[in-house]
Formats: sequence, structure tokens, C-alpha cells
Amino acid sequence: MTEAVGLTGLQLAILQVLWDRGEATTQDVWEAVSEERPLALTTVATLLSRLERKHVVAHRQEGRQYVYRARVTRAEVRRSKIRELTDTLFGGDAAALVGHLVRADDVNAEELERIRALLEEAEARADA
Repeated sequence: MTEAVGLTGLQLAILQVLWDRGEATTQDVWEAVSEERPLALTTVATLLSRLERKHVVAHRQEGRQYVYRARVTRAEVRRSKIRELTDTLFGGDAAALVGHLVRADDVNAEELERIRALLEEAEARADA
């Protein structure tokens, strides 16, 4: 998988459009992203080109237009970004990350139960 480390918020927003639509032209991406952020069409085209150089997106040509698709999945990007966060803020210690999350004031009993179930599933996989 291509590392998603270093992707900006805007690049992630572009990927979100591609994940949601499957494929999209520069115009399609620009229209979707511009709802939240006023950007020039050329800016979106440049960002798509950069993402392609990083092997995060690919294109095919349809007439005179490029039609882009994501080459990475949401799950791959999440794993990469969480790995980056864990390495940067917690020295690579995943337990410290989880500890921080469960100690947060905004984690309710239902979320803690879901976390407990996920940990039990992970433990069962590790034992198998």
C-alpha cells in the first residue's frame, strides 16, 4: 500500500469524493469539494496530479477528460494515518494511544463497551 502519511486535509477531502463516487472527473471533484472550500478548478487538477504521482489515485482518459479513481482504500488510509499518529504522539506505543482514548471525558459507557468487545475480538484472533 502507498503510505497515506503526509496527506493533507484537502487531499483527504478529494479522496473522500473519489471513495464516495468510485470515479470522478476534475470538474466533479471540484464541485464536491467547493461546497466546503472555495477553490480554483486548477487547484483541484494540481492536487489530483500530485496524488497520482504519490500513487494514491489513478486516471483513465475519456475523450478529453481524465476520470480519476482512488488506488487506496479508506481502511488503508486510516491505518496509515493512525500509524503516523501513534508514532508521532505516542512513540509507537499503541497501548498509550488506546489508553488516551478511553480516558477521554467524552467516551460514554456504550463506546467503552464497544471498545471492550473489539479488544476481546483482537485477543481471540491473537490466540488463534
